[in-house]
Amino acid sequence: MKPTPSAETTREPLAAGATEQPPQLSWGEVFAVYAKPRVIAMAFLGFAGGLPFLLVFSTLTAWLREADVSRTTIGFFAWVGITYSVKVFWAPVVDRVRLPLFGGLGRRRSWILAAQLGIAFGLLGMSMAGASELALMSLFAVLVAFSSATQDIAIDAYRIEAMADTYQGAMSASYIFGYRVALLVAGAGAFYLAEYLGWVMAYQVMAAMMLIGIVTVLLVREPEVANDGVKAVDDQVVRVILSRYEWLPARLQQTLTWFISAVVFPFIDFFKRNGRFGLVVLLFIAVFRLSDIAMGIMANPFYLDMGYSKTDIANVAKVFGFFMTIAGSAICGVLVVKWGILRPLLIGAVAVASTNLLFALLSTLEPTLVGLAIVISADNISGGFAATAFIAYLSSMTNRAYTATQYALFSSLMTLPGKFISGFSGMIVDGWGYLPFFVFASLIGLPAVALVLVLIRRDRGQQQLLVRVASDKSPG
Repeated sequence: MKPTPSAETTREPLAAGATEQPPQLSWGEVFAVYAKPRVIAMAFLGFAGGLPFLLVFSTLTAWLREADVSRTTIGFFAWVGITYSVKVFWAPVVDRVRLPLFGGLGRRRSWILAAQLGIAFGLLGMSMAGASELALMSLFAVLVAFSSATQDIAIDAYRIEAMADTYQGAMSASYIFGYRVALLVAGAGAFYLAEYLGWVMAYQVMAAMMLIGIVTVLLVREPEVANDGVKAVDDQVVRVILSRYEWLPARLQQTLTWFISAVVFPFIDFFKRNGRFGLVVLLFIAVFRLSDIAMGIMANPFYLDMGYSKTDIANVAKVFGFFMTIAGSAICGVLVVKWGILRPLLIGAVAVASTNLLFALLSTLEPTLVGLAIVISADNISGGFAATAFIAYLSSMTNRAYTATQYALFSSLMTLPGKFISGFSGMIVDGWGYLPFFVFASLIGLPAVALVLVLIRRDRGQQQLLVRVASDKSPG
């Protein structure tokens, strides 16, 4: 029997660490969810979402390093990734505006398709410019990053609107699987291609692989509902507010109505629910991935400088590391169900900061595949664990009425500080070496650990308050 989807599409977000009670389904019904066409399609959209990320990040740094580009310059290329961190500024446009050129596809699919075409064109441009034309390559890399960030916004919105709440877990799982496979292809796959065919051909093959996402967009259907009811109410409220200013030109009133309801209301909602403590939450989101991102930009140059071949990097850091990341995610998923979100979040923050010290130790030893495999295992397990806990936390803080804009805010904020700091990573390595750099990358993870403890203390305080209130209301 097919479960009845929830009609409430604008429910308030759960408190951190809380979990919804799933519907009572038979095992046959549970597994049948993953056979639904839109759930299957999300794996292919996840692949399209994950493919460009490494190609403007760690894979690109390996190409530049092999071309004898200075580590300082490579570090500055990390700022290309800031595009992902500022996507919140155009998320309301993607959320509300229908593209005229592809308007027949619908609001969500038109943006996804336009972004995918931009990614493919940008990757081809990077391959033709090459490391000899760094300025031109950087421009194409920005185009790839901008198009990729736009695609992320549109796919997140499509995923939420395409299926009822009952199926959102399956949709997310399918997307994450496709995304991880894409990271493997853009990481290990690109290294294998570069080893035998060169970097130019590797990037051209990656551009061609965007056809997987393009074909998927053309085959799937547009969501029937896109939160238009909530947006219509927001627009009506704003029009009532602006009715006091009837002297304003009609065009300006329309612009203000759109801006306030699309941009301002999602932020008001967040602070209305969290009060001043919302600033602490935003600070925590900003610093949680500092250690991870700052280290990541120098990982591939470090492997190459240590003497590992591209095949070694592909086999150990990419393929083997892929399975270690999946293992870390699976372990965290079990512990989140067992303990809630905050304790796994603390474990993840401590683990990410600690494993960077293993890289510091590795930099002092003779390069061996066994040593590399041990460090990669610890790093990827901790990374997968921390990422799973963090995504669960962000989801608990998001109001489904403003999912696209609020989630864009969180995902932008969680990478912006790390991307900015990682831009100086090459200067630190050139000036002091890898050992001090990895120690520094570990130390900047300590604020995240401290803020998780603040969140845990507040959560315990709220639980104790609820117990006292319940005790006071009890008879006798």
